[in-house]
Amino acid sequence: MKPTPPPAARPTAAELDLLQVLWQLGAADAKAVHEALLPERPDASYATVLRQLQVMHSKGLLSRDESQRPQVYAPVHAQDKLQQSLVRDFIAKAFAGSGKALVLAALKSHVSAKERAEIRQLLARNGDET
Repeated sequence: MKPTPPPAARPTAAELDLLQVLWQLGAADAKAVHEALLPERPDASYATVLRQLQVMHSKGLLSRDESQRPQVYAPVHAQDKLQQSLVRDFIAKAFAGSGKALVLAALKSHVSAKERAEIRQLLARNGDET
């Protein structure tokens, strides 16, 4: 398996929706992606999904197997690698490069008490908590 190139293009919100579907399904044709997307976005037409997949392919976000019909699309980047890249960019831009500032902001308003307990356990297991 060849190494995955670093993410070049930044996906839009709509492109991230399609990437989520493809990460869940694996390689798929436009019809399968459209059908999987419908519960979350019932207004999405097949033509729109197909066009978006084509645009994502041209941006380098997706690979396309043209040896078969219908063509099959697959994410170029693994989910965790793309997420790490997006978070790294977000931290640099929104938090002046401070991961700590991001975590503190998230802990203030986006983490439940149960999730906080799980985070404490994770930190304790890894020996990062004093």
